Amino acid sequence: MVKTYEGGAPLAEVVRSGFVEGLHRGSVVVLDATGEAVAGVGDPVSPVFPRSSSKPMQAIGMLRAGLPLTDPADVALVSASHAGEEFHLERVAALLRRAGLDESALHCPPDLPVGDTAREAVLRAGGGPTRIQMNCSGKHTGMLLTCLAAGWPLDGYWRPEHPLQRRLTATIEEFTGEEAAAVGVDGCGAPVLAVSLTGLARAYLRLVAAEPGTVERTVADAMRAYPELVGGTQADDTRLMRGVPGILTKVGAEGVIAAAVPGVGAVALKIDDGAARARMPVLVSALRRLGVDAPVLTEYAEVPLLGGGLPVGEVRAVW
Repeated sequence: MVKTYEGGAPLAEVVRSGFVEGLHRGSVVVLDATGEAVAGVGDPVSPVFPRSSSKPMQAIGMLRAGLPLTDPADVALVSASHAGEEFHLERVAALLRRAGLDESALHCPPDLPVGDTAREAVLRAGGGPTRIQMNCSGKHTGMLLTCLAAGWPLDGYWRPEHPLQRRLTATIEEFTGEEAAAVGVDGCGAPVLAVSLTGLARAYLRLVAAEPGTVERTVADAMRAYPELVGGTQADDTRLMRGVPGILTKVGAEGVIAAAVPGVGAVALKIDDGAARARMPVLVSALRRLGVDAPVLTEYAEVPLLGGGLPVGEVRAVW
């Protein structure tokens, strides 16, 4: 029987006008550079769905299977949850054209951009949801190109039994050091595997500690070199990778984020109610336990709350 995630402890409080009006619970694990757990709270050892925080490992699996990408920017895009800005969409479209495909080959559902600015621009222009705008279209394009390179069928490339997905499952299990406890359907339609937050942090630590020239280091370096492609101009992971030297980080839906700094350690966390507003203050608290600090972390330590359009409080870590 699969061990069930037990839920976490209070991690952040919502303070409005000096009054604590709510709490966000969740789980966190902090590993040192050797992979030893040095701090944690909640249930970091039971399986959860990391959602898009799994994308770096999926990119590794695709490259190992023959994904023919030589430009690190394209590798970053395959690892991305992009904001749907014009430079994201142009690069995805170029990859598809290079393979003789168009966005009709993508299995991810039609969507509007997740980035506020890009979404508003589409709506102002009278546009609507498309597959290429969906934030996982880079990953799905990488999956299609991998299948073409490996001689695997494009039909059903998103199904867990497809050779591609079996290969990606093996890669995630290798890097987390765990057998997947469950297989679900992610928001984009591709499989998502349940592993623990400890396994997720372990995987990120392996990526940043890998030797130059390895596939895993190639993915880590590409994401850190092109963080705007991983997220977007204003995305949390983009700002962190621009502002904290050496950090590799990737958000996931339902309040998940993982991060690692070479020679320092790694963090993985989940906010139980999925609230993105609590994710960054808790991550800042966890990184500071490893001695990591930078001006961008100070900016993220508290998320403002508005009342009447003006700041009247904040979401802040209590762990």
